[in-house]
Amino acid sequence: MSRERTIGILIFDDAEELDFVGPYEVFTMSNEMFARSENRRPDKVLLISETGRTVTCAKGMRVEPHAAIGDIDRLDLLLVPGGQGTRVEVNNKAITDWVARIAGTCEWVTSVCTGSLVLTAAGPAKGKRVTTHWAFIPTLRERGEAAEVLERVRYVRDGNVVTSAGVSAGIDMALWLVGQMHGEDHARATQLGMQYDPAPPYAAAV
Repeated sequence: MSRERTIGILIFDDAEELDFVGPYEVFTMSNEMFARSENRRPDKVLLISETGRTVTCAKGMRVEPHAAIGDIDRLDLLLVPGGQGTRVEVNNKAITDWVARIAGTCEWVTSVCTGSLVLTAAGPAKGKRVTTHWAFIPTLRERGEAAEVLERVRYVRDGNVVTSAGVSAGIDMALWLVGQMHGEDHARATQLGMQYDPAPPYAAAV
């Protein structure tokens, strides 16, 4: 039986919606699949903001978090999304200090898109191999905090740090994480439950 975990997804003003909603769907669908077969939902999935108050995301979605950072002493998995808000949060000492501290309790420390900016600045991804949104790769390289910034990959693991490229890549990463935490068969069932079988009508390499 898979052990229970607490998954925390950091949200903030101008976070990119799908960067965190996609992984949230994966982690909560994983719980739904467990509930169907075992009548339990092993993972607590929390949206966390600095103050616990509603945040307004990049495209205008307003989201009420479950908790404030001050309410959270430990997590098993931390996910930091991207979006224009990362350019503010990277200079927010309350956030970077919390990320640095909470990462020490985590089995997995993860990001989507420019969330890697926060992870490198706060420390958990400093000196690691990372990736990010294709348009932000030169900027992240120029900052010099990562050992290597990879391009044309969906996600990158370096130790317990996993960073993913832009927006939809976070779904791929989250499904991989479900496989690591609960086994490949359960991750496949979760993927099926989401009917996740992408076939974009205008597929092209970026």
